[in-house]
Amino acid sequence: MKYVDEFRDGTLAAGLARAIAREVEPGRDYAFMEFCGGHTHAISRYGVADLLPRNVRLIHGPGCPVCVLPVGRIDMAIRLALARPEVTLCTYADCLRIPASDGLSLLKARARGADVRMVYSAADALALAERMPAREVVFFAIGFETTTPPTALVIQQAAQRGLANFSVICNHVLTPPAIEALLATPAAGSPARPRLAGILGPAHVSVIIGSTPYAFAASRHHMPVVITGFEPLDVMQAVRMLVRQVNEGRAEVENEYTRAVTPDGNRKAQALIDAVLEARPQFDWRGLGSLPASALRIRPAFAAWDAEVKFGLEDRPVPDHRACECAAILCGAKAPTDCKLFGTACTPETPLGACMVSTEGACAAHYNYGRFRDPAGA
Repeated sequence: MKYVDEFRDGTLAAGLARAIAREVEPGRDYAFMEFCGGHTHAISRYGVADLLPRNVRLIHGPGCPVCVLPVGRIDMAIRLALARPEVTLCTYADCLRIPASDGLSLLKARARGADVRMVYSAADALALAERMPAREVVFFAIGFETTTPPTALVIQQAAQRGLANFSVICNHVLTPPAIEALLATPAAGSPARPRLAGILGPAHVSVIIGSTPYAFAASRHHMPVVITGFEPLDVMQAVRMLVRQVNEGRAEVENEYTRAVTPDGNRKAQALIDAVLEARPQFDWRGLGSLPASALRIRPAFAAWDAEVKFGLEDRPVPDHRACECAAILCGAKAPTDCKLFGTACTPETPLGACMVSTEGACAAHYNYGRFRDPAGA
């Protein structure tokens, strides 16, 4: 199989569904978390959950970078864009619509006169800085390990070119610490989390970091992990591999996505990240709280291109919307349909929570592909 349509073949999917049904044990609960928002999107789009036995449950995880970003980081960017008329703030499209404090978003800040622009890549932001030397171009960088190398590269290039009017607000987060937090005992007062039987490991993140960094989940937590691609047959094959591990009492890191993921990942990309960025001591995640060494910041050697240093930005913790269940959804404690705002006050057109903004968000995926008809808690 090498063409996309082969990984979406309905006949093959039906065959995999029958194979999974034969292998599940009736009295066992197979609760598998898909960590990545791309998997959530694929599962909703192709109705993968409808093909699985009732005791095989797919639970949404925190692998949507827009969703896990705390409100305070967006507020910080909005304050900068509104207070400094010389600043042109650039970011990806999804970030523009993330709800912030006081009913604002970056898009609404633009309506108030801030120079906020959408870019398709970090390279676009760097090119904008080169074209507009009289402007302070700030790139609001976001994402897991997948989008981190391009950010590190543009910082390195800005330094090499002496581009003094370019800087970055770095919001890149790391996957292994988030998985560790999901598997650890939740802090007092945190939402109760489901008892997982396995994890569908992220695809593109694993292309960068490899499969080896997930070994702790199997060794320390006896948690099966199967790294899988984004196509429906990828996901279903990974579910079958997890079912087999559970049935056999194994806890291993297996790789279904062998066409793209290796044990060591992309060493060149890893070296680039390490040269420009370093781990933050702590970082706040929506749904998971403050996690140690779970996000990246710009190294002191590149402080001239660190917007938080350059403009003296302050990250102030801000609570989420009180009625929004996004935090509980991101740690698997609740489903989108458990939220009383879902599909009523909160829709992709009028999002009240970050999970309804990005296409990788669980709420947006449920809504856009008709899963809002699912009964609550199903």
